[in-house]
Amino acid sequence: MENYYQDIPRLYTAIAEWLACITYCLVLKRKVKRSSFIIISVVALLVQSLFLVFTANLPIFFWIPCMLMAVGFMFVFMFIVCDDTVNVVGYYCARAFLLAELAASLEWQLACFFRRFNDSMVNQVFILILVYAFVFVWAHHMEKSITRGIFQLEINTHELLAAILIAAAVFAFSNLSFIFSNTPFSVGVAADVFYVRTLVDVAGIMILYVYQSRICELLAEKELSNIHSMLKAQYDKYRNYQTTFDMINVKYHDLKHQIAGLRAEMSEEQRQEWIDSLEQELESYSPELQTGNSVLDTLIAGKMMSCRANNIKVTCVADGNILDFMHVADICTIFGNALDNAIESVSLIDDPEKRLIHISVSPKKNFVIIQINNYCENQIKIKNGYPVTTKADKSSHGFGLKSIRYTVDKYHGSVTFDVNKNWFELKILIPRGGIA
Repeated sequence: MENYYQDIPRLYTAIAEWLACITYCLVLKRKVKRSSFIIISVVALLVQSLFLVFTANLPIFFWIPCMLMAVGFMFVFMFIVCDDTVNVVGYYCARAFLLAELAASLEWQLACFFRRFNDSMVNQVFILILVYAFVFVWAHHMEKSITRGIFQLEINTHELLAAILIAAAVFAFSNLSFIFSNTPFSVGVAADVFYVRTLVDVAGIMILYVYQSRICELLAEKELSNIHSMLKAQYDKYRNYQTTFDMINVKYHDLKHQIAGLRAEMSEEQRQEWIDSLEQELESYSPELQTGNSVLDTLIAGKMMSCRANNIKVTCVADGNILDFMHVADICTIFGNALDNAIESVSLIDDPEKRLIHISVSPKKNFVIIQINNYCENQIKIKNGYPVTTKADKSSHGFGLKSIRYTVDKYHGSVTFDVNKNWFELKILIPRGGIA
């Protein structure tokens, strides 16, 4: 029986490492087109296979350096393909290496076992395909499920080092008996060596899976906390706007009557100029928009102050009555965050004539369509369904858009972002009368 258990062919190991990289490349956002991804993947498979096959007969002293170089090739392949940080790619590379170890070990253990009954190459290839397909399809499914709902995976240096240490420790224990046969953790029977190796690799994969679950839970909690903060902030703004505009409206009507009285009684030229100036100033605070929804009116009026200060022109075609089924806080979240982002974007445009924002709220069959568009000169990329911020501190931005999507999801609606001929378009579709 010992004769059946030989070392894993290097080609099988290379294929496993390549497939593990592919598994996680299909989960992460890629920065290359599909055609380029296929070409790079083929080249990576050739490099990985040739390297491991041609270094198979080197002395045992070179085994660890060769494995490190193989991991390096995996990292380079994933870094070229994946549109993410070094920490994230390194983290997934460590997980891919351990996943490849498990797949290769499990496949070869089963292949050696069944070789006693059928030693044909067809049987060996069948086992290889079956085991690799099971392991990597399972890994891809588990990764997609655990990262579902995570906008952007963030891996800091400590988390990266922890994943590397876990992978290194599992690899060391699983391969200990291949190098040292006289330690408290070594086994002497070849079959037992493979059993131990497979079991240790399974344990390592489970440890990293639990570790990944915890990272995703912490990220989800962080995002949810930030979103709730944004929701509260927009509602607080609305309440402040409401209080301010109630006072302005009272003063507005009082002063209109006072000016009318002064104009009738006074005829001095200087006083006339003063009255004209005061009347013109008051006109800037007159309620310009009447959408039919008091919450939306208050929000837009509040944002208009910032727009006038920055020479931003806002046009609005809105039937606010169709928003009556929505909660006040949800209207504040959607329009408050959307207008804040639009104002911030157009404020950076040098030409005041191009500082344009358009708001549209209209019914279509059984849906409410909300569109908030703003002129933009910069190229905007859409990643994971969201526009990519150009700010240096990317982790602190984007929660306004997330809070919009979170709110729209409550009404079973959809949010899309697009750029069309220098216009950034935010489009929201909500079923009419939807219940949060």
